[in-house]
Order: sequence, then C-alpha cells, then structure tokens
Amino acid sequence: MRPRIAIPVPHSDPDYVARSLPLYEKAIEQAGGEPVRIPLEPATAGAMERIASCDAVVLPGSKADVEPANYGLPRHPKTALADVRRHNLDALLLQDAYDRLKPILGICYGLQSLNVYRRGTLVQHIESRVNHEAGRKVARAHTVELEPQSKLGEILTSGVQSPGDSRIGKLTISVNSSHHQSADRIGDGLRIAARCPEDGIIEALEGTSPDHFVLAVQWHPERSVEEDESSRALFGALVAAAQTRQAALGKCGVESLEPPHPRRT
Repeated sequence: MRPRIAIPVPHSDPDYVARSLPLYEKAIEQAGGEPVRIPLEPATAGAMERIASCDAVVLPGSKADVEPANYGLPRHPKTALADVRRHNLDALLLQDAYDRLKPILGICYGLQSLNVYRRGTLVQHIESRVNHEAGRKVARAHTVELEPQSKLGEILTSGVQSPGDSRIGKLTISVNSSHHQSADRIGDGLRIAARCPEDGIIEALEGTSPDHFVLAVQWHPERSVEEDESSRALFGALVAAAQTRQAALGKCGVESLEPPHPRRT
C-alpha cells in the first residue's frame, strides 16, 4: 500500500494554492506516495482522522512568514504577514509527527515553520550579495554545500556529482531559491545540513535522532523533479522512510488512530 503523505494547504490565498499545491502532490505521487490534502480548518472529525491516518508529512512553502512573536522577536519591516491558520495546522501536524515518529520533509517556509516549532529563531530578512529571492523563473540561483556526514548528504550523494569543488568530503549542488528568510538559532533536536557557501545562509536542517526522519530544505525541489535527480531523491527518501515505518508498524501491530491534540509551543 502506498504511504499516505499529509500536506497542509499552503496558504489561505486560493490563487497561491492553485499555483503551488499540485506541484507538491505530483512530486509525492512520482516518488510512490499518496498525497493527502489537509485543510486549513482541521478541527473536524474527518480532518483529524486524515491527519492520524497519514504515514508522513510534507510542509510546503507559503507566501506568508512565521509570526516573529512566536520566536520572541519584534517584526522586521520586510516580514510578511503571518497566516495563522497555516501556522496552527503546521503545529498540529508536527506534534502528531513527533509524537508518532512520522517522517517529515519541510520545504522553504516549511523549514522555517519546523525550526520555530522546535524553539529556534529566524533571520527575518536576508541581506546578501546572493539573490535568495531569485524566484521560480531561475532554475539555478546559487549553490548549496552539504555537510559530508549529514543525512541530506547521504541522500544526495548517490549519482550527484560535485561541480568542481576540490575540498575533500564536500558536496555542492545547484538549487533554485525563492525566500527572504532563513533559520538563525537552530531548534531543539535539529542540526545544520547545508549552507550557501557564498554567504553562510543556512539552506537545510535535519533531525538529530537516528530513529526519526526529519529533513528540511530552503529551496523548492517540487519545482524541479522532472529534470533534477537530487530533487527526486528528496521526495524518494521521504516516501522510503514512510514505507519503513509502515513495515515496522505492521510487525508490532496496528497503530492507534486517536486524533492528535493541539500543543502549546
């Protein structure tokens, strides 16, 4: 049975959702998973059952920014408005995923949401010579350098060649880029998995627990799965982790489907 991958509706703006959500769903399907849309009003019996029945979570990008008050900082003038419904749904999905060790893949805003949920902070507006806001029309905005001992590096090492980086153990890939914020202080149970080598901006985080697949990237692999092997590898790794969890649950009995309950963060 294909693992069911929960994906929250990215934003309250329906036009943004129509543009962005199908790309994530297609990437999940191509990797062998079944995408399950979770509405921004999850407090219904049906929605809670959908969350509980999913095997993994993808936290997608968003046109919103995380509310700075949630990590104890005043608002920067260039910080976008928060989407409270998306924020609350992410917290619910992350609580469920951490409680039940469901694999997590965060993308762009999803990385930032994950880091704040784990009590980290954000750079509210990046000032850099690197254009991190290049947008969807720029397929390769800058390079990302992966930590050699990271889970992310392990996932992307197979079949991905480093473009002329002579430093031993370093792997670099080219990525798209559509963000103006990034992780600053890293949240509990997370570690840095990649940076932009030109300015040091954090480009990926991963969980520190060997028993829980948690990965988040600042770029948008859902936009490039058709032509980019590393993008396909990220979704493939999430689905594979969900399948491993499915198999383990099958050996030890059926998991309780009691709906998760909101947690204060």
